[in-house]
Amino acid sequence: MAEFRPGGFQVLPVIVKNLLIINAIVYLAQIVLGKAGVFSMEDTFALHDIRSDHFRPHQLVSYMFLHSPYQFSHILFNMFAVWMFGSALENHWGPKRFLIFYLLCGIGAAMLHLGVLYYENTRWISDFNTQAPFLSEPEYHRRLIQLSFRINTPTLGASGSVFGCLAAFGYLFPNSLIYLYFFIPIKAKWFVIMYGALELYLGVRNSAGDNVAHWAHLGGALIGFLMVLYWNKTNRRRFY
Repeated sequence: MAEFRPGGFQVLPVIVKNLLIINAIVYLAQIVLGKAGVFSMEDTFALHDIRSDHFRPHQLVSYMFLHSPYQFSHILFNMFAVWMFGSALENHWGPKRFLIFYLLCGIGAAMLHLGVLYYENTRWISDFNTQAPFLSEPEYHRRLIQLSFRINTPTLGASGSVFGCLAAFGYLFPNSLIYLYFFIPIKAKWFVIMYGALELYLGVRNSAGDNVAHWAHLGGALIGFLMVLYWNKTNRRRFY
C-alpha cells in the first residue's frame, strides 16, 4: 500500500474545514453561554447515561461537536487529529463518504461507551442497594451523591471519530510515518496497533480518577476499521 504525501490541494478539504469551523463555534458558544449562566450546552448536547434525566437520542451525534470548556488542549488535539488524518481520508474518498464515515465512527463510539457505562453503573446501583440498609446516614448520602454524579456525568468530544480516522489511516496508509512528539518517527500501522492496545488496557483497568472515555475511543476505532475493511474489500469507488 502506498504512503500518503499531502499536496497543496489536499491541505484543507471541504468537510474537514467545516468540521473545524463548527467545532470552534460550538466551543466558543459553550464558554460564552456557560460563563453567562444562560444555558448549559453540556446538559443538553453532551452524551449521558441512558438512565440520566439529561439523556436524549440526539446526543449520539451532538456530543462529538462539544469539548471541555475548561481544557483547551481537548479541542486543540482533537481538531489537529481531524485535520491530520481526516484530510488524508477525505482526499482519498471524497467529501460525501468521509462525512458518512466520520459521523458513523462517532455514533459507534457513543453506543459502545453507553453500553459499557450501563454495565458499570448497573453494578454500582446493585452494590449500593445491597449495602444501603447497613450504611450510616452520612455514608448513605455520600454514596447516593457519588452514584448520581456517575450517572449524570456527560461525555463529549470528537475523539471517537478521531480514532476511527486513525484506524482507517493506519489501514490505508500503513507505511506513512507519524512523528511522536514531532520528533520520533513511527509507521502508522504500528502506531495504531500500539495506541489501540494502550486504550484497551486503560479501558479494562478503569482506574479511579481516569475521566477519559477509553471505550468510546475503541468503539470509534472498531467502526472505522470495519468500514474501511468493507469498502476496501468490495473495491467500491463510491458509497452510493
